[in-house]
Amino acid sequence: MRVVHIIKVIRAAGAEQHLLTLLAGLRQRQVDARLLLLVEPQNPMQSYVEALQIRDVPVERMVIQHHADPTLLPRLMRKLRQLKPDVVHTHLIHADLYGTLAARLTGVRLVVSSRHNDDSFRRRAPVRLLLRGLWSLTDAGIAISDAIATFSIEVEGAPAEKIRRIHYGLENTPPLDRAGVRQALLGELRLPADALLVGMVCRLVEQKGVTYGLRAFANIAADFPSAHLLIVGEGPLHDNLMEAVIDFGLTERVHFLGWRADTPRLLAGLDGLLAPSLWEGFGLVLLEAMQQATPIIASAVSAIPEVVVTEQTGLLVAPRDVDGLTGALRRLLADDMLRRQFGTAGRVRLETAFSATTMVEATLTLYQQLATHPRT
Repeated sequence: MRVVHIIKVIRAAGAEQHLLTLLAGLRQRQVDARLLLLVEPQNPMQSYVEALQIRDVPVERMVIQHHADPTLLPRLMRKLRQLKPDVVHTHLIHADLYGTLAARLTGVRLVVSSRHNDDSFRRRAPVRLLLRGLWSLTDAGIAISDAIATFSIEVEGAPAEKIRRIHYGLENTPPLDRAGVRQALLGELRLPADALLVGMVCRLVEQKGVTYGLRAFANIAADFPSAHLLIVGEGPLHDNLMEAVIDFGLTERVHFLGWRADTPRLLAGLDGLLAPSLWEGFGLVLLEAMQQATPIIASAVSAIPEVVVTEQTGLLVAPRDVDGLTGALRRLLADDMLRRQFGTAGRVRLETAFSATTMVEATLTLYQQLATHPRT
């Protein structure tokens, strides 16, 4: 079976990291899985391409000039005629549009679309109408969470019988040496051995609620003088966040690390991950934290309660609830035993509920079922 995945990429975020695991896993199961990568002219995503190549995943880049690129559809059609896939599997809005149309116009037998998020733009009338039309051309959809499945049905008009929920999964690799990683990280930051480290690891955009997390940290800073906040990521809110840090008088306590390729190492060195998202399709960083036995404070919104079990693997609070985040930070930072308890439980939950094996095999089963019982 040959499966061509299509996605537009401007950064290696959750959906993109998910594809690294999924495509490699499919190929290990004798599926000819490959990726058509839609990239912007000045952003070839070379490091992501290299990550795919390391995993022996064939990848080809195609430039998309604008949101509306009239040249992309015929180019995709030519490529699909050349590749002759049994399945085209699309991810995110650009690939859903251009990839689905190209697949249907070239006679590809099966089209699958993964839904990774519940972005607010999908609620706008023109987009909702477009998505309803695309669902009529799609054989099946994969929702990465129950929350996204509900969103796809209620907002996008997806037929419920077309939706399968398949959670993200991570490889069952051993956690890093937390003590050793922590010591090295403290040395890198030139912080004392007794420092407490809280981190927000995300794009610096409104969706991630970083401003609420920063305000909560400011509320507890005086009571926990050894606590430091690491903000790991890039985005348009960077300058505003830096100004807020100055206003709070926390320039020595908040550390902007930018985008980092060593996310597992950073997560292993934290005393807690703070994820105050306003909405979240899944939140792959939550699984990455659980993989490193790092406890989590997060928003009880969208898919997050499917991942983080409050009072078991972490603490959940309402979105935009600075007081709730403040209380959760106080509780977690004050109790080393609770941090270890949550972290251990998170690792166990990852292994039992969010394995890469389960994710890959469920996806392959869907392909096989569709091939046996195609849309009429």
